Amino acid sequence: MAGKEPEPEQPRAPDPRLQRDAQLDQMATQLQELAGAKDRLHGLLGAVLAISRETDLPAVLHRIVTTAMSLVGARYGALGVLDESGESLNEFVTAGLSESERTDLSDVEFPRGRGVLGYLIRHPEPLRVDDIPSHPASAGFPPGHPRLSTLLGVAVSVRGTIYGDLYLSERRDGQPFDRDDEAIVVTLAGAAGIAIENVRLFEQVRDSAEHFQRLLLPTLPDLRPFTGAAVYRPAPTPGHLGGDWYDAILLPDNACAAIIGDVVGHDLRAAAAMAQTRSMLRALLFDHLSPPSTVLDQLDRTLHAITDLPVTTACLARIEPAQDGWTLHWSSAGHFPPLLITPDRHARYLYAEPGLPLGVDTEHDRPDHTHPLPPGATVVFYTDGLIEDPTRTLDEGLEELAHLATTHVGLPLQDFVDTLADHHPSDGHDDTAILALRTPAN
Repeated sequence: MAGKEPEPEQPRAPDPRLQRDAQLDQMATQLQELAGAKDRLHGLLGAVLAISRETDLPAVLHRIVTTAMSLVGARYGALGVLDESGESLNEFVTAGLSESERTDLSDVEFPRGRGVLGYLIRHPEPLRVDDIPSHPASAGFPPGHPRLSTLLGVAVSVRGTIYGDLYLSERRDGQPFDRDDEAIVVTLAGAAGIAIENVRLFEQVRDSAEHFQRLLLPTLPDLRPFTGAAVYRPAPTPGHLGGDWYDAILLPDNACAAIIGDVVGHDLRAAAAMAQTRSMLRALLFDHLSPPSTVLDQLDRTLHAITDLPVTTACLARIEPAQDGWTLHWSSAGHFPPLLITPDRHARYLYAEPGLPLGVDTEHDRPDHTHPLPPGATVVFYTDGLIEDPTRTLDEGLEELAHLATTHVGLPLQDFVDTLADHHPSDGHDDTAILALRTPAN
């Protein structure tokens, strides 16, 4: 009797617990990937914002390198800027090198675009290399250079033209760069190109505004027997035109006139008003040879009659011959007091009753003041941009300026005013004018 064939085993039903565990594992993996992508997106947005805040080109280039390194976890980074030919590098910004590595490379010229770096210049497509020495374009490393294995290179374009190449090397986790790294650095490079263009436009506007402002300011004439020096420093804001000005001239009565002023506002109107005021004041000084208060009052009335002058502070002074030296004769239109430094390095602010600023009320007369000046004395006139800082009191700024002036008054006068401008006690956010006059030593 033929045996009955065994019935095939029925497949076991999947264990619901195992299915659930597998689904949970898959969901956990997806969530980790989403969290990683979210973190990278936030990191990219933060990097773009950080780059866009910079207003100085070297700072922008360095920030691009360091933010790219942070986004992909690279140990080393660099940005090579192409020369005008677009065929080699004329600048190489690096980050990640230790002090000892920098020392080892101190005598090595920066790369000009040979080897794998040059390959990216000739082929400006994203480049990932897992083993640099084995790449066909590899030209080796100079003596003292860290031995690198992996590379991620991306071109940076500005207005459709290749500006340079961003290079990253050696992920800190030891893994080669992947497609996600490439995608995020390509995105960053696009933002970097916009940031570079913005800062170049910023610098062009700033330089044009500064050049225009300087054209409106005088070159001091020969003031002998006195010595004079002046400096103007623009505010860092692009397109910022200030109303700060200075002037000094010898007068027919052997006095030396000095003026410092500040027109309220930071625009073309302020700059134009400054130029009008300075030119008219020169004419009034020569025509009247009057006390400073009289000249300021006449200037105020004249400007009121012929133009809509913004509010302006000013200090007009005359250094006049006296029997035993010189006399400072001045009047203020709401301006800061002159700073006197004697030959023995004693500093004193010449506080006195200030008059109203120009452009406020032409019916109020301004007082005159006098103070003796010994031979070799230095008088400093300045605008608020030299001393004002919102985080400190005005007295603190004035005190620091006096200390700075006494410390450096022994310098030649131009070096002296440059030093005051370089080490100013202000926050540096406003334009600054400084004028200094020194009486003859004998």
